[in-house]
Amino acid sequence: MSIAANLPLGNVMQIAWVTPDLENSLDQFRDLYKVPEFLVMEQKFPAEVFGEKGEMHLRLALANVDNIQFELIEPLGGGVDRIYRDVLPTDGSHANVFHHICVKVDGELADWEAHVAALGPHQPIAYVGDVPGVRFIYTDERAIVGHYVEHVWFGAELEAQLAAAVPTYRTR
Repeated sequence: MSIAANLPLGNVMQIAWVTPDLENSLDQFRDLYKVPEFLVMEQKFPAEVFGEKGEMHLRLALANVDNIQFELIEPLGGGVDRIYRDVLPTDGSHANVFHHICVKVDGELADWEAHVAALGPHQPIAYVGDVPGVRFIYTDERAIVGHYVEHVWFGAELEAQLAAAVPTYRTR
């Protein structure tokens, strides 16, 4: 059976968790899930979350396990990072809270634009980030699938840089 190339949840490339303490999460993923190393980076960029514009400030960790990328996100600032911060425990405890999956849009920038234009009313855009070399949005699909869905397109140069930098592990 063949399915449409523009399947809204097709081409899932990432699973993401939010954490209040990235170092603790990295230890857990290493010790419990045997992911020995992640690419860790700090990012600051303009963003719009639920209509509010501001700066996003995050620490991110990426590792590829087989065909899925694991992403751990620690929000570092205030304001628009509430899309991450609001899911974290408020009692000071540690947690890795499942946050979103990411679907990758392949092709040219025009393919990205067509993908975004084709999103339906049940996929409202909640978050838009502005990072050089990448286009991404989150759709708020919590009412249907229980989480956000990130949609991403990479420029060729950034995609090559990430492919070279993000550790990759095979389980088979």
